[in-house]
Amino acid sequence: MDERAEVREFLTSRRAKVEPEQVGLPRGEDRRVPGLRRGEVAALAGVSVEYYARLERGAIASASAAVLDGLARALRMDEAEREHLHRLAARAGDPARSPRNRSSRAPGTSAWRPSPSLQWFLDSMDSSVALVGNGRTDLLAWNALGRALMDEMIRAATTSPPNFARFIFLEPVARRFYPDWESTAAINVAQLRTEAGRVPHDRQLHDLVGELATRSDHFRGLWGRHDVWHQQSGTKRIHHSVVGDLTLHYDGLDLVGQPGVQLSVLTAEPGSADHGGLRLLGAWSAPADVDAPGSPTST
Repeated sequence: MDERAEVREFLTSRRAKVEPEQVGLPRGEDRRVPGLRRGEVAALAGVSVEYYARLERGAIASASAAVLDGLARALRMDEAEREHLHRLAARAGDPARSPRNRSSRAPGTSAWRPSPSLQWFLDSMDSSVALVGNGRTDLLAWNALGRALMDEMIRAATTSPPNFARFIFLEPVARRFYPDWESTAAINVAQLRTEAGRVPHDRQLHDLVGELATRSDHFRGLWGRHDVWHQQSGTKRIHHSVVGDLTLHYDGLDLVGQPGVQLSVLTAEPGSADHGGLRLLGAWSAPADVDAPGSPTST
């Protein structure tokens, strides 16, 4: 990864997203570029135009935390974008953290397996979907409902573990499975971009991005937007081949002591039609999962 290019493209893409009216500036008649001008960002951040121009060209290593926070405010960054900016600056300022000076392989989580006690916990959740994944959007573990919900992705997987990004961009059935496919695809790419900032030396991630960029024009366009995202909570619409439409509430939970691994829990309000759909999904999945309810090795 070219770190200076990464900084440049991230800052220019954020600048292009902010319209002058959003920050109380007049648009004028001679604006030839989308978003803000460099001078406008500099003024909003409280730095000189020359200094901001250097930062945008990638010379961000010497920028203080206060300057970075000023840029984040000027460019109306959300928390995920602000953290990404600080991460890029920290990496630029510490050559030891550069992928050129470290092993090309990150501490991998694709070979991660849940401890027996964690799997017992997952299996005890009989009315909620539980999925464990990593920043590359690999699906690492699940409970019985999770296996049933993601049945099509798991069965279609050509890699182990199954990968959400490959499913979303390379499997046509994903467009039916996710009724909001466009937003789902955008979030997935933003997750991968966030992970690339966190572990830029992850060879498996580089290979995944390269594969998807080669095979999917849509992925390539989204990757070029430099969006980042942190999973917290929200709702997700799914059209399951057996139980039909489901709208599920999800929450992302970090696993203490397991960097880069997160548990996602998808639930529905008790008594709702979606909760009934989950119960139907559980009944459908029960016979097939008696012998190996949740382990990824059962596929």
